[in-house]
Parts: sequence; C-alpha cells; structure tokens
Amino acid sequence: MGAYVDAIREEGLRPMNRHAVHLSPDRKTATRVGARRGRPVVLVVRSGEMHRTGHEFRVSANGVWLAGHVPPAHLSFPR
Repeated sequence: MGAYVDAIREEGLRPMNRHAVHLSPDRKTATRVGARRGRPVVLVVRSGEMHRTGHEFRVSANGVWLAGHVPPAHLSFPR
C-alpha cells in the first residue's frame, strides 16, 4: 500500500500545506486524481458519520469537497 497509509491510520487526513483536505465525490474521480502521483490508494471517508459528529464540509467552486481534517475513525482502508 502507499507510503503514507500508516501515518494516515494514526493521524487521519490532514491538510498539510493546503488550507483544507481535498476530497473526491466518488471512487472514479479519486482514482484519477490519485494516479497523478503513482499508484493510487483510495480511502473511503464516512462523511455522513463525520457530519453527525460535528465536522463540516464545504464545496469549492470547481466541485472539490473540503474538510479541515478527517480523523482516522471516519476512514475505511482497503485491504
């Protein structure tokens, strides 16, 4: 799996040098975007669960979903 997956399991998805975590609306888009940096690892964000626990999402003008942080408890990892 990807080199960063262990850190994501521990810390979740963080914005790093960006103002927010950028999320894709579907698996096809996530795979295409992830392939720009090699073999993609697609994680599932349980967004409904996140929203119910108080996390907010925004949508950018170009359709990218944004979140401040995605905790590991709200992520599903591939096997």
